[in-house]
Amino acid sequence: MDTEVLVIGSGLAGLMAADLLSAEKNVTIITKSALGKSNSRLAQGGIAAVTTSDDRWTHHFFDTIRAGGFHNNEELTELLVRKGPQQIQQLIEMGVRFDRNANGQYERCMEGAHSVPRILHSGGDATGKELVNTLISRVKDRCTILENHLAADLLIKENECYGALVMNETGETFTVSAAYTILATGGAGQLYSVTSNDSSVTGDGIAMAYRAGAILSDLEFMQFHPTMFAGAGSNSFLISEAVRGEGGMLLTRDGERLMEGIHDQLELAPRDVVAREIAKEESVVYLDISMIKRFHKRFPTIAKRCYQYGVDLDSGRIPVKAGAHFLMGGVVTDRYGRTSIPGLFALGEVANTGVHGANRLASNSLLEGVVFANESARWIMQSDRKWIPYFTENKRMKVSEYRLSIDRLREVMDRHVGISRSNEGLTTGISQLEWRGKFIEADTKEDVVHFNMLQTAWLMSTSAIMRTESRGGHFREDYPYQKQRFKQKRIIRRISQDDWIETEERSRAIFH
Repeated sequence: MDTEVLVIGSGLAGLMAADLLSAEKNVTIITKSALGKSNSRLAQGGIAAVTTSDDRWTHHFFDTIRAGGFHNNEELTELLVRKGPQQIQQLIEMGVRFDRNANGQYERCMEGAHSVPRILHSGGDATGKELVNTLISRVKDRCTILENHLAADLLIKENECYGALVMNETGETFTVSAAYTILATGGAGQLYSVTSNDSSVTGDGIAMAYRAGAILSDLEFMQFHPTMFAGAGSNSFLISEAVRGEGGMLLTRDGERLMEGIHDQLELAPRDVVAREIAKEESVVYLDISMIKRFHKRFPTIAKRCYQYGVDLDSGRIPVKAGAHFLMGGVVTDRYGRTSIPGLFALGEVANTGVHGANRLASNSLLEGVVFANESARWIMQSDRKWIPYFTENKRMKVSEYRLSIDRLREVMDRHVGISRSNEGLTTGISQLEWRGKFIEADTKEDVVHFNMLQTAWLMSTSAIMRTESRGGHFREDYPYQKQRFKQKRIIRRISQDDWIETEERSRAIFH
């Protein structure tokens, strides 16, 4: 089949771009599971933007830069925060309902590393759900939508992108030719055993873009959210940073305040700082919510999940642990979402615009998705690139016959590429993540996803071993401080043409 615009993924960024572009162009959305099943839908905290007279874009800018370890692309970070107010108005006009107080004014809350309360939310702690549902209601009758279809590989001809090879539920493949292809597949949280991410977020877009020859960077920067419910294995869920913004405190088993003497912002310190302190504790850490009035009303989603897992909220304490949350790195883009491959765009968490630096500021991710979807749609609307039919006979993606099980892969990432890293651990992890031996044709979606996870894990771990400093979400026990020579230096990953399968010409990491 063919289309003018192919959107791969159905989170906020992909849906927003599809909605804007469908006004003038034929748009097809493909998603590996159900429409809207994404990290965006799970977002609890809200969306950050300057919407009050006592706030300034410069304040939001410096909060973002400081949280990001001064690794941010400052030009695009300024674009992000300057565009915030008008994007909020756009969402309101599209039908998004943000929470108001008894006086009818929009409620704004505080979150970690913000200097003022500027976070808008919906349904208490269901902001992402409100945004995604609003957009789904707009695109479902205006776009062609293929659910439960996996984009297995990008279609590259003469170093330009013309769509994707798509696999359905039975393993059959077909091509979707497109003038513009937008990757909006999310990050890679499912590479870890404890994560806030949706089960569909497995690094697919990162692996696809890498195989296609796109430039990637900053893959060593994974943010770990400090407050996941401390359940066993998959019995974990996110407890929004907004809970700490409303006064929630982190306590040790003995009732001592965990962040006392660690950071002047205490529980609202940057996420990497708080996550490391929680990870250091050998015994359980509690989130004290006793001071939050009407917790059930303010955070209904969290309260419901707590009851499902047997947490007694009347006790005023929730056991928490850190978990993989957001990948700051990804496919390098400019302000319009354009990648290094003509015809290929990337939006949302799979993209690396540079606005998050080494550590994302809370509630900036939804804003990023909306802002850059608008920028990308505006550029595509003004462009007139022609699609070229891409014919192929029974093309299959090749995957390694030798590989770790997914459970074992997660164990390796948890142990060696987690919150704290070292040369010894990373070397061990890389040796186990390398794919070797015979390559076979992928027969199922699961085969492709499995290999994408392995390939993305290898890219993240090999990037991490090259940054011999600690900055933001990347912490090295053997290099615990920032180094001046690494400031604004980015570890770039790009594969040599036709070399990825043999892995003899491994991606050369260079500073840029």
